[in-house]
Amino acid sequence: MNPLLTTFDTPYATAPFSKIKNEHFEPAIISAIALSKDEIELITNSKEQPTFSNTIEQLEFSGMQLKRITSVFFNLNSAETSDELQKIAQEVSPLLTEFANDIRLNKELYKRVKTVYEQKKSLDLTQEQQTLLNNQYKMFVRNGANLNESNKEKLRSIDSKLSKLSLKFGENILAETNDFELHIENESALSGLPEGAKEAASLTAKQRDKKGWVFTLDYPSYVPFMTYIDDRELRKKVALAFGARSFQNNKFDNQSVLLEIVNLRFERANLLGYKSHSDFVLEERMAENPKKVLSFLNDILDKAKPAAEQEFNQLKKIALKESVPQLQKWDGAYYSEKLKKELFDLDEEELKPYFQLENVLNGVFLVAEKLFDLQFESINNIDTYHYDVMTYKVTDSRGILMAVFYADFFPRKGKRNGAWMTSYKDQWKKDTENSRPHISIVCNFTKPTETKPSLLTFSEVTTLFHEFGHALHGILANTTYPSISGTSVHWDFVELPSQILENWCYEKEALDLFAKHYKTNELIPMELVEKIIKSSNFLEGITTLRQLSFGLLDMQWHSQDPTNIKSVKEFEDTSFQNTSLYPVVNENCMSTAFSHIFQGGYSSGYYSYKWAEVLDADAFDYFKSNGIFNKTIAQKFKDHILSKGGTENPMELYKRFRGQEPNSNALLKRAGLLK
Repeated sequence: MNPLLTTFDTPYATAPFSKIKNEHFEPAIISAIALSKDEIELITNSKEQPTFSNTIEQLEFSGMQLKRITSVFFNLNSAETSDELQKIAQEVSPLLTEFANDIRLNKELYKRVKTVYEQKKSLDLTQEQQTLLNNQYKMFVRNGANLNESNKEKLRSIDSKLSKLSLKFGENILAETNDFELHIENESALSGLPEGAKEAASLTAKQRDKKGWVFTLDYPSYVPFMTYIDDRELRKKVALAFGARSFQNNKFDNQSVLLEIVNLRFERANLLGYKSHSDFVLEERMAENPKKVLSFLNDILDKAKPAAEQEFNQLKKIALKESVPQLQKWDGAYYSEKLKKELFDLDEEELKPYFQLENVLNGVFLVAEKLFDLQFESINNIDTYHYDVMTYKVTDSRGILMAVFYADFFPRKGKRNGAWMTSYKDQWKKDTENSRPHISIVCNFTKPTETKPSLLTFSEVTTLFHEFGHALHGILANTTYPSISGTSVHWDFVELPSQILENWCYEKEALDLFAKHYKTNELIPMELVEKIIKSSNFLEGITTLRQLSFGLLDMQWHSQDPTNIKSVKEFEDTSFQNTSLYPVVNENCMSTAFSHIFQGGYSSGYYSYKWAEVLDADAFDYFKSNGIFNKTIAQKFKDHILSKGGTENPMELYKRFRGQEPNSNALLKRAGLLK
């Protein structure tokens, strides 16, 4: 019996991971596609006149089993993959793309949806129903429903190729990340590296049956190495390896994969009547079009660049003291840490003992309790896909189930780098049932060692709060329809709940909830809190410039005709000309490992981090002026933002919460870029 094709008879109907074998996925997906096709046929073959109920709602709730199976599969393919799973992904992705196109290019189905859409003024629909109807109609129109048969076939072919290429892109980066290790047997080479990072590298060596220390390109290994190792040549070696991922003219090279992706995206947009991929994507964003995005990014660039250049000169001065005449990329983190120590007398290592992972996690739970009356209870009766994964039952103040929450914190071979939030099951309402979501956050933090628990850097603390902000967006979802529930919002609005939560990390009132020394349990001293607050704008100009450079690179790849681009590296270097501070490194290329835009759904959307920062700075300013745990404002944030998903235009939701449109001055003021 295939467990994926049965009702999950588990606590809270969670995925029965221990019963699921790799060989179950492909037959389950094929079977669920067939079932979904039957559901679609019932709608299209209906003799009844199309109505909102028998067409729009039925379409919305079709394919639920397929969505459930694929969410389990693709989440595993990111967090716990293997060669076998990657092979299955390459097999099933074209089938899923073909099925999605079968729906979007189905003439009879489109006709029924269009009939309902054309009657919408005379229908008595709620705001959420209107949004669903608009979304469904646009889903057909924006994906080729009005094309002739020959162009529909072209579109199918493009989509099938794209689904395989984005998988290939991610697989190549993971392979390159896993392939590299730096094995050091002479302890003197580790000069400058803190004890904790040394111990973690020793543990990695032991796990690989090696003596000494092993460093990898996983963030918990890479970041401390680049920040603290005194040996400049070793830093260079590791930085070059990191920057050369999938840019080495080997079987894991992404240059041709990337060029094929951008060309196919451009061809697809043209086929659908759009000037570029960005024009197609941004039509459904708050930003609306490429011109607005570029104007937004360049406006911030004008304000950030002078500050960035000033900060870079400070770094150069520190490097010069150590006889480094030319600052290179492998010097950035190292001299930044020295400058931070000089300016604020703040050492990241001094902070880590106050940020034990379990305490920080408990702290973010307490913040959620104080703001939104949520309770998180650790439970162990739920199946997980790896023994590192922790599970929680989330309830409200009345004890009613709000969500199941998974947390997966440590790097391993089958897990991609970075941090993300995802869901195994969306929230929706049907037949008086409010079916609750299963939400997960996945990070890559330093593992506990034989002598120390997992101690986070302050940057990792903000990462945990960030991903947990996304999780709250899913946990507090309260909409009728799954396709507009939780984080299913405009892409440049999705980062608001995550980015606003990071602000609590800089507040003493919040830090006092969890920042306790892992040995003595003493609260973080006020002087350290003050240093954290003072250093919150540290190198903000450089950080902003870096983020803008990625947003602009994304727009360069996607807002113009890419057909004449022959060299990925040359194109990238040209794009970075106005934002780069360091000399160009010929052996490195950022684009070939830019998973966000070539694998993760952020194409023409990377600007949204900065866009949402304007919203989050303005929104947090509201909290800050009235108390960071102000219940009334938290309730408004929950009612108008977190619970509403994508049911309305995000600017309308924001104005209902804030009483006004966001003011970008709040961001510039917070970043110290407003004179």
